[in-house]
Amino acid sequence: MRKLLSFFAVAADASLARFGHWVIPAMCACVTATYAISAGATDVQPKLAVSPAEQTVAALSTAMLGAATAGHRIVSVGDHGAILLSDDGGHHFRQARFVPIGSMLTSVSFANATTGWAVGQWGAILQTKDGGETWKLQRVDMANDQPLFSVYFKDQSEGWAVGLWSLMLHTTDGGANWQTVTLPAAPGHAKADLNLYSIFGDGKGALFASAEKGQVLRSLDGGVSWSYADTGYTGSLWTGIRLSDGTLLVAGLRGSILRSSDNGTTWTNVPDQFHSSINSIVQLSNGTVVALGLDGVSLVSKDSGQTFVGSQRPDRLPLLTATETKGANMVVFSESGPQMQ
Repeated sequence: MRKLLSFFAVAADASLARFGHWVIPAMCACVTATYAISAGATDVQPKLAVSPAEQTVAALSTAMLGAATAGHRIVSVGDHGAILLSDDGGHHFRQARFVPIGSMLTSVSFANATTGWAVGQWGAILQTKDGGETWKLQRVDMANDQPLFSVYFKDQSEGWAVGLWSLMLHTTDGGANWQTVTLPAAPGHAKADLNLYSIFGDGKGALFASAEKGQVLRSLDGGVSWSYADTGYTGSLWTGIRLSDGTLLVAGLRGSILRSSDNGTTWTNVPDQFHSSINSIVQLSNGTVVALGLDGVSLVSKDSGQTFVGSQRPDRLPLLTATETKGANMVVFSESGPQMQ
């Protein structure tokens, strides 16, 4: 008889639900292979090792969880350490030449056309200095799988990464060194233990991280101090963005979208007709805002998120993230890989 150790609980945690219904089975399979031990050998300690992502054509149709642009290049990251690159506006993709870890990657951020970072399972942080062609491992914690869900860099030197149980990491030297940020406890909590799903900023000093229980963690002094903004919602907020006009949008479970025009002090609910959980929000260069959700739902706003009009794919393919390409067009990524819009 086989047993699964504590990581199964992490895999089953609601924090992973935002990546779609395929995550938990995939995680369980990984845990079974890595952690399974016989009932009569409970004193055996599992041995874990970092191994590079596999080069395989299957990567082109694997789930992509984060995407960004590196100059004119599109870079997406996803399951099994897959990193895909496109140099023709998303019409064709290929794998990065080398990725040092083959576990799930959840988010990617570029400071310029060449320098970027990706984060994911095992608290892994990867850096590239050649536009995503090759990556090196800056951080990994195989003893505690406290996954990172989001990464944001305001420039080549300073960045933040956030994840499970209020894990926040900060660097001021491009990731050569990462320090754990001590956060205050959320209202009604004895310690900081909310899952932090998406971190974003204004590039000037204001930072925001969407979290569980309708909370948005914010700093208005460049990360020196942090406090919680209550949106009035009680569910998980999986994604967030600061629009070009300063408007803040956060969204998550059951299609909930919250909007703030005063740096997160007050929030208003924005209705949508689908109530499908939202994984990602992007703004195109023409100002259009697009929210992407499970069940193949796309929501479009032309008024800085005050109202949204939605549509749904006939196949209801879960949409996970997106990035802009030439001409205010968009490449959407799903549990089956890239999807041109």
